[in-house]
Amino acid sequence: MNVFAGGTGATWAHLAATVLPDYVVTTLLLCLGVALGVAALGVGAAWLVTRHEFPLRAQFEWALVLPLAMPAYVMAYTYTDLLQYVGPVQGALREAFGWRRADYWFPDVRSTGGAVLMFSLVLYPYVYMLARTAFLERAGGLVEVARAMGLTPWQGFVRVSLPLARPAIAGGMALALMETLADYGTVSYFAVQTFTTGIYRAWFSLGDRVAAAQLALALLAFVIGVLVLERLSRGRSRFHDTTLRRSGVSRSPLHGAQALLALLACVLPLVLGFLLPAGLLLEMAWSEGDAQFGPRFFALAGNSVLLSGLTALLAVGLALLIAYAARSHAGPAMRWAHRVVGLGYALPGSVIAVGVLIPVTRLDHLIATLLRETLHVEAGLLFTGTIAALVYACLVRYLTAAVQTVDAGLSKITPHMDDAARSLGHGPGATLRRVHLPLLRGSVLTAALLVFIDVMKELPATLVMRPFNFNTLATQAYTLASDERLAEASTAALAIVVVGLLPMMLLCRQIAKGQAVSAH
Repeated sequence: MNVFAGGTGATWAHLAATVLPDYVVTTLLLCLGVALGVAALGVGAAWLVTRHEFPLRAQFEWALVLPLAMPAYVMAYTYTDLLQYVGPVQGALREAFGWRRADYWFPDVRSTGGAVLMFSLVLYPYVYMLARTAFLERAGGLVEVARAMGLTPWQGFVRVSLPLARPAIAGGMALALMETLADYGTVSYFAVQTFTTGIYRAWFSLGDRVAAAQLALALLAFVIGVLVLERLSRGRSRFHDTTLRRSGVSRSPLHGAQALLALLACVLPLVLGFLLPAGLLLEMAWSEGDAQFGPRFFALAGNSVLLSGLTALLAVGLALLIAYAARSHAGPAMRWAHRVVGLGYALPGSVIAVGVLIPVTRLDHLIATLLRETLHVEAGLLFTGTIAALVYACLVRYLTAAVQTVDAGLSKITPHMDDAARSLGHGPGATLRRVHLPLLRGSVLTAALLVFIDVMKELPATLVMRPFNFNTLATQAYTLASDERLAEASTAALAIVVVGLLPMMLLCRQIAKGQAVSAH
């Protein structure tokens, strides 16, 4: 069976003549707004906690990463419930001032601007973590030299620290933009017309997989553009720190109004990006929640854990093989393998779903036909009829996170241990099993948790590739929210956030440890 049957090109021509220009303009505006938002929040917070001393600074240093545990589409549901016409904010304003609907104007959160705000509040930790590391590594001696040259703290930040941190900031912005381009739940719920919503409309509403694939290629071009811009932003500049100084960074104390402003600058993104939506979800889940909470809800949670657990186990296993092969047999082939693996995270889930589902469907039908004609066995759809294809798509998307984490762990193990194991007669397999794995327990656990929580939050690929009657917490929350049943969606959404807190807490612990080490 040809999976491209029915793709005449008429759908693509219709899209190109009607909505495609809107997709391009809206996607560009969304990317521009999110880039500015995450840069402002992430760089500002990172500079405050690394270069200044103010109340609760040490707590903010790790707590500012917590919004990463909040999926953007969950944030969209909670803020819609809070800010809509029948929500508590507008209700309180009408009661306090005696207003009616036509008496006042209130910004619509379900808009492109609202989507920019949601993504900025959730994704700024990417920029914050990378910028904070860059400021800690390079701020010490260089900022002191800038002071000795008569530069004010602000001039030192703009002319010294910010340019040196530019690669880290650009890398964090690129990660945030790739997540923005990959999102479907937020833009769909806010009715923002982007390439991702167009892919689903062409696939499900119009039934044209060819048009969906063409839109996916256009979205992929946007992703490649983001990566190219991030690389070009570096130019031929070099940002190496040639000093060997690694003493603790001196922080200037803030007092009075300045301390209050710094405190507010750190409190606002944390409250708006995590504490407020988490509190709203908890209140809705406690007061109303999902009426189907019970056996069916636990079945949904079981499906989510099964999908995430299988993907995490496979990702960790493959990451160990790839990282150890690169360590043992360094060469051009392994460098290219690393680059190919790294491309997966840059691909939106919708693009991977379309790219995987079309050939896998064709393979499924080919295998079913062969089994039926040769063995007279009706095997059904072995890949798309089960979660195998979905696990594969998630593996393609998130294997990068596992490989990078295991690579980082292996880089801390001296090659002399390999030589010692080899002198004792151990081959590569025995060395990995008996020497490296015990030392890599922390890295392997971290890699598994990162992949686990990413798959728990994954919505686009799950919506497209899940087999019949296989739903997860993410699809349940999206379905209920799409039907405007926000209170019922809160239970599944809160479960996703709670699960996401575990790796976030581990990450916060690592940040606190790293700061404690750098202080000595």
